[in-house]
Amino acid sequence: MLTTIKKYLGPGITCLLAISLLNTAIAAPAVTNPVKPGSAIRIGMIDGLSGAFSNAGEAVQRNLQIAIERVNARGGVRLPDGLHPLQLSSFDNKQGVEESLTALRHVTDQQIPFVVQGNSSAVALALVDAINKHNQRVPDHRVLFLNYSAVDTTLTNEKCSYWHFRFDAHADMRMHALTEVIKTDSRASKIYLIGQDYSFGRQVNKSARAMLAEKRPDIRIVGEDLHPIGKIKDFSPYAAKIKASGADAVITGNWGNDLSLLVKASRDAGMTTKFYTFYGNGLGAPAALGDAGLGRVRAVAEWHPNAGGADSDAFYQEFRQRYPDPRDDYVHLRMQAMVEMLVAAIEKAKNTEAAAVARALEGAHYKNAFHDAVMRAEDHQLIQPLYVSVMQKKGENGVRFDNEGSGYGFKTERYFDARLTALPSSCKMLKLK
Repeated sequence: MLTTIKKYLGPGITCLLAISLLNTAIAAPAVTNPVKPGSAIRIGMIDGLSGAFSNAGEAVQRNLQIAIERVNARGGVRLPDGLHPLQLSSFDNKQGVEESLTALRHVTDQQIPFVVQGNSSAVALALVDAINKHNQRVPDHRVLFLNYSAVDTTLTNEKCSYWHFRFDAHADMRMHALTEVIKTDSRASKIYLIGQDYSFGRQVNKSARAMLAEKRPDIRIVGEDLHPIGKIKDFSPYAAKIKASGADAVITGNWGNDLSLLVKASRDAGMTTKFYTFYGNGLGAPAALGDAGLGRVRAVAEWHPNAGGADSDAFYQEFRQRYPDPRDDYVHLRMQAMVEMLVAAIEKAKNTEAAAVARALEGAHYKNAFHDAVMRAEDHQLIQPLYVSVMQKKGENGVRFDNEGSGYGFKTERYFDARLTALPSSCKMLKLK
């Protein structure tokens, strides 16, 4: 994949916010942290591989593994002393903050230079704080945090960190795309908000209210719920409330089983409500909805299997050949981009030291035949296209591929290029010179 370096100037105005010394103070001179000739460059994945959201963690692991295999198949990472393979080391955090901090200690004890995580913004916020402190305390073995899915907006705004890079569109960027679609839906008049009761879920509901008020002030919010994350086994009471509210659309950031169980309860309740989701195109949701989701369920993502074009199709089919079990079919382009951008940054830095790699990542440009993204230097937020897609039957309306063997796939409804997805940032961070 072609990787070049350029600067992306994000839109407009940034607010002057006071942020913590721990988040901005960068230990002075960078210390080279070389790997031994021929040895593997390790990436430590901290995420849930057991418990309620194990399917989400396992999906990430598959995506990272195939991206690493692709790099290793061409020889590995090229450093001055020769080629080095990548190696993924996974640490199960059981989706808990304390377990994640314990896993991070294992990572730092083993001097693994790169941490990746994403399936919980609460965990990501805790990791940012812990990594800031570690990198001040142990400048000889600093750690770089690459975030593939934690989309709490604050992570690249008021809580931004030099040591953190996000490769997913944050919650406000995703909500901006969804509400642009809702804005043009003349039949949308009453919307219900439901989400998981933690920082991300609260951010989604807050963003939905603000953006709908700006773009469609005629729309009424007829209900709002926040439920315990990963603990609800029966969403039928929530589905009944949504149905009773008379809502014609639901907005939710739910993911994993919290999404698939919600949509299943909605189907069982006989609802015909539209669902505007962050993650409704996988992890069991399409199969749970069945025909009830046709034309009604929408998802927002940086790419989807039916985005179109020979190169996009080949990318998806390569993944399916590597993981033929339909249950393993959940492909994230952003994770492939993350690994490729990390490799390019290591090669540019000529070592694996966190500060040197961070400098190389700032402004880095990722481009392949069907995706074009840039890492914005001011806040370490990847700026990339977004698709809003709608659920359809496989084989109809140009839907070549289904999701997870369900017989249902997604078709592009709106495409937003990177210039339209970028939002201003309030991030202020001290950069290394």
